[in-house]
Amino acid sequence: MNDLPDDLVELVAERFRLLGDGTRLRIIRFLLARGEAPVGEIAAATGCSQANVSKHLRLLHDARVVRRRAEGTMAFYRVVDPSVEELCDIVCGGIRRQVAEEAALVGLTPGGQQ
Repeated sequence: MNDLPDDLVELVAERFRLLGDGTRLRIIRFLLARGEAPVGEIAAATGCSQANVSKHLRLLHDARVVRRRAEGTMAFYRVVDPSVEELCDIVCGGIRRQVAEEAALVGLTPGGQQ
């Protein structure tokens, strides 16, 4: 990242802000597991209203993280930016290691049992 010009650093920061929202991460997680889904199914899976999911999908679509495919009156969404899954894998792996290390320090298993 040292050789990244300042204007590109701002684009990276914007991507992190986009992915720094729990609802958007739940949407991405669902789409990565499912492959493709309509708004109604995404809303049901995430526990959010369709209006809220649509708002977040619009942001993800505008950032080219997801793509929309129309079929009749329905729109189907899927993740199209492979770097998003890679980044999530890296961050999730780091969190899992940190939780395991902290649990080991206090004599707990990662599930919280002694």
